[in-house]
Amino acid sequence: MRTLFAVVRTRGPAWDAAMPMRAQPQWSEHAAFMDRLAADGFIVLGGPVNDEQDFLFAIKATDEDEIRSTLEDDPWTRSRMLEIRSIQRWAILLESAEK
Repeated sequence: MRTLFAVVRTRGPAWDAAMPMRAQPQWSEHAAFMDRLAADGFIVLGGPVNDEQDFLFAIKATDEDEIRSTLEDDPWTRSRMLEIRSIQRWAILLESAEK
């Protein structure tokens, strides 16, 4: 059985609701940071849900502290564009063979 973390990030106070996600300040820096986390295997899956109100991630980490400390380096965390709403340990019981 594989264990991941289900992490929900939500719009922070700096998010401009009048602008689409890719037009938000520091989009390029945020996207590059998140792409590195995916390439390193930290982020397994991720993307917007609820019409970009929240962002759901499946994360491979040892514990909640690793997740929080890693995401602290995200430019959108530092600028308060995104905040962590929840972190939950997730026991994967079902998984498709398709990757």
